[in-house]
Amino acid sequence: MKTGIATTTMASLPQTIILFLLLLGAFAQARDPFACDSKDVKTSSLPFCKVSMPIPNRVTDLLGRLTMQEKVRLLVNNAAAVPRLGIKGYEWWSEALHGVSNVGPGTKFGGAFPGATSFPQVITTAASFNATLWEAIGRVVSDEARAMYNGGAAGLTYWSPNVNIFRDPRWGRGQETPGEDPVLAGTYAASYVKGLQGNNGDRLKVAACCKHFTAYDLDNWNGVDRFHFNAKVSKQDIEDTFDVPFKMCVQDGNVASVMCSYNQVNGVPTCADPNLLKRTIRGQWNLNGYIVSDCDSVGVFYNTQHYTSTPEEAAADAIKAGLDLDCGPFLAQYTENAVTRGLLKEADVNSALANTLTVQMRLGMFDGEPSAQPFGNLGPKDVCTPAHQELALEAARQGIVLLNNRGPSLPLSHLRHRTVAVIGPNSNATVTMIGNYAGVACAYTSPLQGIGNYAKTIHQMGCEDVACNDDKLFSGAINAARQADATVLVMGLDQSIEAEFRDRTGLLLPGRQQELVSKVAMAAKGPTILVLMSGGPIDVSFAKNDPRIGAILWAGYPGQAGGAAIADVLYGTTNPEGKLPMTWYPQEYVSNLPMTDMAMRSSPNRNYPGRTYKFYKGPVVYPFGHGLSYTNFVHTIASAPKVVTVPLDGHRHSGNATISGKAIKVNHVRCNKLSVGLQVDVKNTGSKDGTHTMLVFSKPPAGHWAPQKQLVAFAKVHVPARSQRRVGINIHVCKFLSVVDRSGVRRIPTGVHNLHIGGIKHSLSLQPATLGVIKS
Repeated sequence: MKTGIATTTMASLPQTIILFLLLLGAFAQARDPFACDSKDVKTSSLPFCKVSMPIPNRVTDLLGRLTMQEKVRLLVNNAAAVPRLGIKGYEWWSEALHGVSNVGPGTKFGGAFPGATSFPQVITTAASFNATLWEAIGRVVSDEARAMYNGGAAGLTYWSPNVNIFRDPRWGRGQETPGEDPVLAGTYAASYVKGLQGNNGDRLKVAACCKHFTAYDLDNWNGVDRFHFNAKVSKQDIEDTFDVPFKMCVQDGNVASVMCSYNQVNGVPTCADPNLLKRTIRGQWNLNGYIVSDCDSVGVFYNTQHYTSTPEEAAADAIKAGLDLDCGPFLAQYTENAVTRGLLKEADVNSALANTLTVQMRLGMFDGEPSAQPFGNLGPKDVCTPAHQELALEAARQGIVLLNNRGPSLPLSHLRHRTVAVIGPNSNATVTMIGNYAGVACAYTSPLQGIGNYAKTIHQMGCEDVACNDDKLFSGAINAARQADATVLVMGLDQSIEAEFRDRTGLLLPGRQQELVSKVAMAAKGPTILVLMSGGPIDVSFAKNDPRIGAILWAGYPGQAGGAAIADVLYGTTNPEGKLPMTWYPQEYVSNLPMTDMAMRSSPNRNYPGRTYKFYKGPVVYPFGHGLSYTNFVHTIASAPKVVTVPLDGHRHSGNATISGKAIKVNHVRCNKLSVGLQVDVKNTGSKDGTHTMLVFSKPPAGHWAPQKQLVAFAKVHVPARSQRRVGINIHVCKFLSVVDRSGVRRIPTGVHNLHIGGIKHSLSLQPATLGVIKS
């Protein structure tokens, strides 16, 4: 049975009105030019308006025409107009985490743009392990963003994606991230950014921003908040965990912006640290774009962290560190005085503005009429299109993870399960499904509506909300389960439990949810299926070990079409293919583990368990990468090298290149084309077609600073029932088979690396080339 994409519309408007609004494309108010309006003969002929000139020359010309008072008012997110030069005011702050969002003042829904396609929350989309999907979502989001910009409803600078590591399972913003693995997060970042920014050379469709740099993953826990937190991080953990996604975002994704975070790192606010901003992001990684503060970060490190004695010193420290734009008023208020007092040079201000103005010019904002530019034809007709909504549904399907399937109990049968009890505080969820940093969805399909497309439903909430503070509604839920052929409990969390500025206190289901699940399962006539909505992991050991609970699904926050996707998986229209992008820990894991401890590696002598699958060795509820299918896949390695020679730079000496001959510094290696190629045959031995998510891990040679294992590659392959497909994998040796020593130096361990693909293992020996045969 084919499910409908949506049945509940935005703001409960009738479908006819929605269609009418979406057809208003030709009548939507077109945006006036931001600058260089051809009708303004005084300004349109100025050199900075000449599209034929190189952008650096145009920027230099414009900077030479601005007064200091005008310059400082351009250093903030609500940049002021410069009427005498024909430049309008601009709001830099828009968001597009998983669809155009109304968080931030740059975007307004209403009129010709009542909503935008709301894709699954990032943690759910990450579970697809599908880089092609991530880029496709980025392309759709940027189409809709450009359309809204053309209609005067949005900006062109989007402070997304969030690529912080999901280090602690209690973090309220973990839902916004691509999970706990740095390579997964970095690949997501580069893919989504490419989709957003387009493939038009140095020109930008929209400007993306990777945030929040760096070691930012605590909002408000046990009296410690992000505005006061000093993250004490080793050089080793910075290099091999926290900075990896940002480096990949800049170097592989060519992102146009990076945002620095609220917290301090080792005693220095990130937005005032030249080592992080000027030397790392812009120097080592060669950012082609601008650096922006998280909102009010400069004010926070002056007013809250008391990092400087005067506000002028704070403004000067930020700009000299490499900050180009302040989300907030601080730099507009204090930068001019900082220059007057000699704390800052006007050349420093010019350098900051050159970076932001360059991005605006790459976006075409100084090229005259938007309608005459690339993407100028996009309008309301290009928002919430059927194709876009279908992609939101497909993304949700790919991100759902089948955690348990006893019996098997899933998929449900049209013939045997004609009546379904749909129970739980998230059973008829709509807004809950889109998580945070979302906008106004085009339309919703709740789980109840999705299941209703397959079977007759009996609906009972069981709890008034996810807090589930009492059992008043339990009896109705229990009675429904007694009557139905199957029972689906849709439980979990929402933004009242985990959100920005709201970290969780534990990992269990809130309130009396667990009690409801167990009592319903005990009474149910047919199979009981538990569906979980959440951003973070939940300890559902009770359900995993309960023989009356036939299957467990994790849907994350599955976006506007989440209910349709859940139903498709429940009834087998879609064969589940998602894999967990984070470890699901038992509740005991966090009982003695402060969120404030940033160390990644375990420390037995201080009873510290370590973090993420790479370093934690204790019991788990479900491991990183876990996810079942309705069929069975078997791997066979068709071809793979057993020995790979690591070519050394001929200008280096062996004493500098190695530690006791066991690990070679990456910067002493000719990395350019050094990769390992594998061919893997994937056979579907079951009776159902399926898409396999293949994860490749490497276990490096034993060493006190190496992880237990690390993700080095992943791939998707569709394999029809009882057939076989060959998958090619390339592993970049320097990027993915290296590890980081205690000094923060990335090295390639020589010796045997064990590659793990599903249940098979391949041993690969990395050996340094003999120096005598290395050519310069």
